[in-house]
Amino acid sequence: MERSISVPLKTRRTVMDAQVEALLKDQINKELFSAYFYLAIAGFYQGRSLDGFSHWFERQAHEEQAHAMKILRYLQDNRIDVEFAPIAAPVANFADNREPLEATLRHEQYITSLVHALYRESRDADDFRTCQFLEWFVAEQGEEEKNTGDILARYDLFGEDARSLYLLNAELKGRV
Repeated sequence: MERSISVPLKTRRTVMDAQVEALLKDQINKELFSAYFYLAIAGFYQGRSLDGFSHWFERQAHEEQAHAMKILRYLQDNRIDVEFAPIAAPVANFADNREPLEATLRHEQYITSLVHALYRESRDADDFRTCQFLEWFVAEQGEEEKNTGDILARYDLFGEDARSLYLLNAELKGRV
């Protein structure tokens, strides 16, 4: 009878390219910064009595935290320890109601560039499992850019009109 020897799953560590691992760990920090940034924007809008805008950004902050957790769990599932770096303080001094929307679109474009660089590095390292994991993030970033771009475009159409701003605020308040 043939006997096989196996190593318990808890003690096995997936071999991952060092640069891919470092970029994934850094992406956790970037996603948590995004959550922090969106909470700051939510506070900005709350201070201007735009509770729908504030609500939309609070929901966005929760989503970014979930992204960080998804990456953290992926690393943990691969038996990789994660040390957390400090999260930078976001700048949330905005001159008007439009500026945070523009900053959000720029920020999402920046996060997209990081996800693409991470995917490229994983592909170049022949880390196909991480490429597959990152495909969700690539698609998600397309959605993030579209959503923030759409809100900015709608604001530009009628955001200066008080009644239209009220309606856009009410629409954003409905985000679940």
